[in-house]
Amino acid sequence: MIGRILLASIFLISGTLHFLAPGVYLRIIPPYLPAHTLLVHISGAAEILGGIGLLVPSMRHTAAWGLVVLLIAVLPANIYMAMSHLRLPGVMGQSWAQWLRIPLQIPLIYWAWLYTRR
Repeated sequence: MIGRILLASIFLISGTLHFLAPGVYLRIIPPYLPAHTLLVHISGAAEILGGIGLLVPSMRHTAAWGLVVLLIAVLPANIYMAMSHLRLPGVMGQSWAQWLRIPLQIPLIYWAWLYTRR
């Protein structure tokens, strides 16, 4: 239960930041994708809804699958961020952190997947 609450909190915070500080998220979207602002808002809303869903027993299964799909869908942005050596604030401005984020998606995907089981 603590793990589920922690994961939900991560997505609730991250999703909220998509709206409060969208600049970083806008910069990591690959240029070949359209409507960057819309994509940031959609992914932020999906993270918030997924985080809430993990906390509601009747929604947990669906929310977890949604987060698994979302984590896979944002992988191109993480790859673009690392390959483009984007100048970002804080630790995410470091090349090693940008590259580390890619394999870190795997345990995050697994963590969300754990809650897909009924």
